[in-house]
Amino acid sequence: MIKSVKLRLAIVLLTVVLAMIYLFPTMSGNVPKWWGGVFPTEKIHLGLDLQGGIHLLMEVDVEKAMHASTDRMTSSVKRVLIEEKFKVSAVTQIETGIIRLNLDDEADLDDEADLDGLLSFLSERYPIWEHMSTQGAIVIYRVGEQERKRTEKLALDQAVETMRNRIDQFGVSEPEIRVQSNNRILVQLPGVEDTRRAIDLIGKTALLEFKLVNDNYDPSKVTAAELGENLEVLYEQTRDPETNAVTSRRPYVLEKKSLMTGEYISNANVRFNSQFGEPYVSLEFNAQGAKLFDQITAASVKRRLAIILDNNIYSAPVIQERISGGQAQVSGRFSAKEAHDLAIVLRAGALPAPIKILEQRAVGPSLGRDSIRNGFISMVVGFVLVVIFMVIYYRLSGLVANLALVLNLLFVMSILALAQATLTLPGIAGIVLTIGMAVDANVLIFERIREELKLGKTPRAALDSGYGKAFLTIMDANITTLIAAIVLYQYGSGPIKGFAVTLSLGIVSSLYTAIFVTRLVFDMVAQRRPLKKLSI
Repeated sequence: MIKSVKLRLAIVLLTVVLAMIYLFPTMSGNVPKWWGGVFPTEKIHLGLDLQGGIHLLMEVDVEKAMHASTDRMTSSVKRVLIEEKFKVSAVTQIETGIIRLNLDDEADLDDEADLDGLLSFLSERYPIWEHMSTQGAIVIYRVGEQERKRTEKLALDQAVETMRNRIDQFGVSEPEIRVQSNNRILVQLPGVEDTRRAIDLIGKTALLEFKLVNDNYDPSKVTAAELGENLEVLYEQTRDPETNAVTSRRPYVLEKKSLMTGEYISNANVRFNSQFGEPYVSLEFNAQGAKLFDQITAASVKRRLAIILDNNIYSAPVIQERISGGQAQVSGRFSAKEAHDLAIVLRAGALPAPIKILEQRAVGPSLGRDSIRNGFISMVVGFVLVVIFMVIYYRLSGLVANLALVLNLLFVMSILALAQATLTLPGIAGIVLTIGMAVDANVLIFERIREELKLGKTPRAALDSGYGKAFLTIMDANITTLIAAIVLYQYGSGPIKGFAVTLSLGIVSSLYTAIFVTRLVFDMVAQRRPLKKLSI
């Protein structure tokens, strides 16, 4: 240990000043403008159980992500095979991850594009596909297990990133988004009260598509046979702005092929119609998207182009002329808030697969305030009882231990602010437990000093012996508890982690205050006058 009392005092004063600087923004509420230019402004954030908010447990439909990924690949494979002169009439996905290749009649295959050559080419070019069977002119492949797992993980990662982007734009501070087992994602949004809006914003797939309208059929009378494999019927829905209930549904016959998707969007913003003041969403495409939209509109002048989001038609305007500016707009009878939320999800991108909400809970702010009040009361009661016990049992030495306890709480809270950690109700429980544990080291030291005094040693010698002999016992006890806290943090869920964080910080801080700070106080007293008696 450092021998110099002045150096140790400087270290303690420095740590106290730093702790107060980091804790000031949390305690004051209103930080002066000049403070941020000089000192840190990080605060302790309150968890969902303390400030209220929304808890959602969602499941990503990774099967549909796999299906969509394979669908995109089949189109690419067919194009490549035709370019390589293989006689392939169709490449289709017959079920998720199972691909069927329809070849021309075997008798018409020439030597350069025979079946063996095709299988060899596919094996080299697309190793993620596994050959299953060949039946005449039909070849069946499946996506390999490793590729399936990769696609599922990618879908989960993309879903988390997309949700995070949407939530950031929604303006939620300190959201928690975490992947769990079985393709599930946990989302906690502290401070959010509008549950329905938050769920709509986060859970909307937001797949934007542009498809041509086929006006050769009456949408209300068209049959499934007439639609065949190339056409479909989708609806434009009109909703009541107050109740959000569907008031009317207008059908359209569309060509199934999607000419363009939202992946080419670079920006989306809310604009207002100058004539009627109605909101709409203005879209801006990236360079590739602008070129593609220019080609689409040039080839489809005087035809209607449906703008579809998650299989709902928002509008189907007639293309009057070629549009080469790389911009489009999504209009509909929605409010400014709905237009704002739509712009958010379009900017953040579409989810890679639909999600299902398995569990949702809303914690009201009043319940959070009650938790904070009860937690604060428990800390005060625990603190006061420990202080009273230490003073009664150890007298003036008990006051020294109580000073260390106060500093311990100061350091724990300031480190939480420094790390921008989230304080939860279990975290408060960890702090309350720390209050009781923080004086354990001093209890061991004081009892050892008492034993040394009974053996006839001088107060100074008893003090040195008490701190020296109790040190290893204190370290053993606290290190084992710290290991348990680290395991809780590593393998526990959110609330358990909050408890483990405050417990760990309390253990480390209590070692510093109980051993270093209290010993400094005794040494400062002994330096001013000889120790003839210890009040212990």
